[in-house]
Amino acid sequence: MTTFVVPSLDEEPWPTLGPAVCQLIEERAVFGPGSLKGQPAKLDAETRALIYKAYEVYPRGHELAGRRRFRRVRISARKGTAKTEKLGWIAFAELHPEAEVRFDGWRKTGGVWQPVGRPVRDPYIPLLAYTAEQVEELAYNVLFVVCTEGPDADLFDAGLERIIRLDERGRADGKAVPLAQSPNARDGARTTFQGYDETHRLDMPRHLAAYETMEANLPKRPLDDPWSMGITTAGVPGGGSVAELDKDEAELIARGEVEEPELFYFHREAAPHHDLATLDGRVAAIREASGPAAEWSDLRGIAKQWDRPGADRSYLERVWLNRWTQADARAFDAVRWKGLRRPGQQIDPGRAVTAGFDGSRWRDTTALVVTDVETGFQERFGLWVPEELDDGDVVPIPADAVDARVSEMFSRWRVLRMYGDPAAGWDTKLADWSGRLGPKVVAEFYTDSRNLRKTAMMCRTYASAIKAGEVTNDGDVDFARHIGAARKRDTKMLDDEGRPLWVMTKERHNSPNKIDLAMAGGLSWQARLDVLALGSWDEPDVDTTVLVFR
Repeated sequence: MTTFVVPSLDEEPWPTLGPAVCQLIEERAVFGPGSLKGQPAKLDAETRALIYKAYEVYPRGHELAGRRRFRRVRISARKGTAKTEKLGWIAFAELHPEAEVRFDGWRKTGGVWQPVGRPVRDPYIPLLAYTAEQVEELAYNVLFVVCTEGPDADLFDAGLERIIRLDERGRADGKAVPLAQSPNARDGARTTFQGYDETHRLDMPRHLAAYETMEANLPKRPLDDPWSMGITTAGVPGGGSVAELDKDEAELIARGEVEEPELFYFHREAAPHHDLATLDGRVAAIREASGPAAEWSDLRGIAKQWDRPGADRSYLERVWLNRWTQADARAFDAVRWKGLRRPGQQIDPGRAVTAGFDGSRWRDTTALVVTDVETGFQERFGLWVPEELDDGDVVPIPADAVDARVSEMFSRWRVLRMYGDPAAGWDTKLADWSGRLGPKVVAEFYTDSRNLRKTAMMCRTYASAIKAGEVTNDGDVDFARHIGAARKRDTKMLDDEGRPLWVMTKERHNSPNKIDLAMAGGLSWQARLDVLALGSWDEPDVDTTVLVFR
């Protein structure tokens, strides 16, 4: 079995409250929605070990004796292994009025000092999901079933919007709530435990903002030692999801670059030696990725999904083998892009550069990317987002702000060529820049059907440059997210060698995952190639030829 566990397992076990937590779950919890709904909870050996690890505390004699060892616990396993069930059970223990989930002293047992636990005082437990539609379908729904159909249903007042713990007089004494956004200011300081469901789906700016807000709330109740737990399946590399952030941190810990880590990370996937071209090979791979869940999973049924016409095998490998793979439809290698980061690097003033500009004033972001002609280093120089009002209207991106940034770009560097898509409200401004800054420098480059073949060639050239490592980048997270979000759309055209051509596009028309920085990066890169093709580009007075693509 291929597992990635950080910190690595200890030779001497740490003190833990895990046994009492496991006992409470098996005695007082039930299974959530599904074939076993309402039946008594049962923990396999692996889940038991993970709970033991999650509830480790610092030993006697340590300056932090009795405090939680890990403030954050993350579990990554393949689709369909009851991860959500585990999160719901932990939330139940954290909410329960009798659960021994916080340190309350030491007791000597068999000559060994063991920690004694107590319940959380006035718990507040937000459970975050990736959409409002899913918030009541994931861990919160498991918790709801446990609190309404389990043997301790009389201890809770459970509803679809909150589950309240009742004290001995029937009064509210803590609660759990489902969330699709961060806690408000009133609730934020009260967090004692919080759960994140399917963190590979938490990849939008609002998701990341919610995550950061919730994590920042953890230290606000030190007397109750707050912590968080996240569960996930492997995500898409370069997507910028919370799951990827957690994985990156775990890798830093594994390399010894984090002192006294607060993250416990467990990931299990299928080893790379399995032959996925055969049914038996896929069954073996899925069995390995499943862990204890292999006992009750339909391994052959899962493996046969690879044989469906048009099956996205990268997706199947990611969700069923729990491997961080890139979907076949992605336009660019997001993992390679990540490896080409140069954080902190900037283009020096006065350098010869090219620029790319793309976006919409209304329903999309607008982006500006600059490329150093000599080195191929790319820098995000502008990203604007239209403001959405509560009534659904949109405040357009202010043209003056964009104009000021473009002027700053021309004053900072020697801009040899700028390609911009004039669609979606920027035609007038591009014409203005061309007239003001030079028609031999600023050129229109349509990226729609009016210029499909040239756009397709630009996209493929940019993808090849990323793959070859010819283009490096400033490490901007939005830039990386747009690169990862770009998808291929076939054009039904072939190049001179008979190879199919494609253009980058969003995953769907109304997708919230933007790609404008990727398009601007591609335009900027194409402008660089065209300048290089002219020769003598490094001469201060070079007279570049205007290219207007319509």
